[in-house]
Amino acid sequence: MNRLGLLALQILVGLAGLAVWHVLTVYPVFGAPKQVQFFFSTPLDVLARTWTEMTNPEIWGHLWITLQETVLAFVFGAAGGIAFGFVFARNALLAAVFDPYIKAANALPRVVLAPIFALWFGLGIWSKVALGFTLVFFIVFFNVYQGVREVSPVVLNNARMLGMNERGLLRHVYWPSALTWMFSSLHTAVGFALVGAVVGEYLGSSAGLGYKIHEAESVFDVTGVFAGMLILTVFVIVIDAVVTLIENRLLNWRPGAGHG
Repeated sequence: MNRLGLLALQILVGLAGLAVWHVLTVYPVFGAPKQVQFFFSTPLDVLARTWTEMTNPEIWGHLWITLQETVLAFVFGAAGGIAFGFVFARNALLAAVFDPYIKAANALPRVVLAPIFALWFGLGIWSKVALGFTLVFFIVFFNVYQGVREVSPVVLNNARMLGMNERGLLRHVYWPSALTWMFSSLHTAVGFALVGAVVGEYLGSSAGLGYKIHEAESVFDVTGVFAGMLILTVFVIVIDAVVTLIENRLLNWRPGAGHG
């Protein structure tokens, strides 16, 4: 199927979902529509509120704050995950020594860490960045670690027989092997960076999309909550599209291309 046909199907699925939502909240399928709308609102009301919010200059300030937190958490978490993933994958003893500590740190509930980060870093953006970092780091770390370890021993032995040093192996063997694994994790990591930012804002802040959603929820404004969720969804799709664009460019690139 070509890209246009796939896009058409994706839009149809979305429209079908909205149609079902509309029927269930406007017509008395599960009871009085007013009662159902108190919990789920209606798609038309949510879209109208979303348009109202997006035409309000105030929302762009909240979006900018959430974007900063998301990007910083993503960049720091991904950079840390890539660096430590390579180091641990290349050093079996180091990986074995720190294995229980890494697993224990990864098992910690992130929601529990949010109040601690707020205490350490305050209610500004850095507590949200720290929370997002803990979500992104481990996703990227485990994927890069596995990607490097998946390098074929036959390829490594052949490269060494041809006289390739460790720097050459890193550039021409390990890095290309880990690249696919790394970008596979980055797609997930983008969403988790945003989750960290929004959860941190939800638990304690005075700005950001998480704060806006919490503000609407505190007055039982379910339409506002769904509108905030819709804005977040679009936000994630745009960021993921940027990651996909970078991925396509890098995966088409090979170290040493163009050199004889």
